[in-house]
Amino acid sequence: MISLQNLTVGYGEKAVLSDINQTLQAGQMVCLLGANGAGKSTILRTLAGFLPPLSGKVLVDGRDLNSLSVSERSKAVSVVLTERVEVPYMKVADLVGMGRSPYTGFFGTLTKEDKAIVGEAIEMVGIGNLAERTIDTLSDGERQKAFLAKALAQQTPIILLDEPTAFLDFHAKVSTLRLMLKLAHETDKTIFLSTHDVEMAIQLSDELWIVQDGNISTGTTASLTESGILERFLQDEGISFDEKELTLRIR
Repeated sequence: MISLQNLTVGYGEKAVLSDINQTLQAGQMVCLLGANGAGKSTILRTLAGFLPPLSGKVLVDGRDLNSLSVSERSKAVSVVLTERVEVPYMKVADLVGMGRSPYTGFFGTLTKEDKAIVGEAIEMVGIGNLAERTIDTLSDGERQKAFLAKALAQQTPIILLDEPTAFLDFHAKVSTLRLMLKLAHETDKTIFLSTHDVEMAIQLSDELWIVQDGNISTGTTASLTESGILERFLQDEGISFDEKELTLRIR
């Protein structure tokens, strides 16, 4: 679980979002929505420990993230960023094995147990048949699943993803989000991701975080619809929303 207490995030001395008091629960997939520049990546990078809070705290299972060592942090939070990382000639199994680096020490030698964890992570995302393929031969959807498997092999209670469906076609987007929802429920992990795939987030996520006008509103699709927050957000994005069908239409 992640708890944000009076958290202000930003760069340097410039605050992007202030006084955030929210909680991310275990066993849920939560989608972060907002326009470009609203502060989504800033929130994620702060929760990952890449950016220090300007004020307030990020608590991971009750521990202040900023007080954790690099090793402790890497065992608490794993991150999948949107940047396309080129790793030519590296096999899928080797990439996923890198997720064990917080546990393997300086030389990074995988034990029998580590290899079993890597194999399990690969099977969990459904790419067991790709374990010996090199990353550069994979489709974008397969590649994203390989990086998700790497995060699973890291065995953290929290997985953060920045635009994980950005480079995927429609079917791969749906498959990836459904997989993450399934993993959150079955492994009791907190999976928190930013996305511009609003319709899929509305239909698939356990909870939504909506960043708008310098504020964050959180809740289920139903509760945010009832309060009118979701409709106001979509109107600002030029989208109409059918509450009964949970479908969107670009105006």
